[in-house]
Amino acid sequence: MDIDWAALERAAVDVAANAYAPYSDFPVGAAGIVDDGRLVVGCNVENASLGLSLCAECGLVSALHASGGGRLIAIVVRKGDGGHIVPCGRCRQLLNEVGGADLLVDTDGTRRPLAVLLPDAFGPEDLP
Repeated sequence: MDIDWAALERAAVDVAANAYAPYSDFPVGAAGIVDDGRLVVGCNVENASLGLSLCAECGLVSALHASGGGRLIAIVVRKGDGGHIVPCGRCRQLLNEVGGADLLVDTDGTRRPLAVLLPDAFGPEDLP
């Protein structure tokens, strides 16, 4: 499948405008392509109890499942100003569950498989 990386970047920046980030003033958006061609997006949602805040990738994974599931094949994460941002460790683990080692992640304009960002990942195949 051909990936329109520019469209993913636009979608990530656009959805970052919907982020709820009153504490950090750091809006983030994520956009991904599903194996059936769907586009899914998510934005960060902060909480006064900072540990309960949700990263943009969390919203994207929820949107993926809410819209019928599937497998992510590519993802872009952007700050509200369009700058690059790399998923945190927690989000890398979430993305591994729905995209696996081959999921392409745009980090700094370079597209890398998730396996490079999360080597030796723990996944469903590790459970009995």
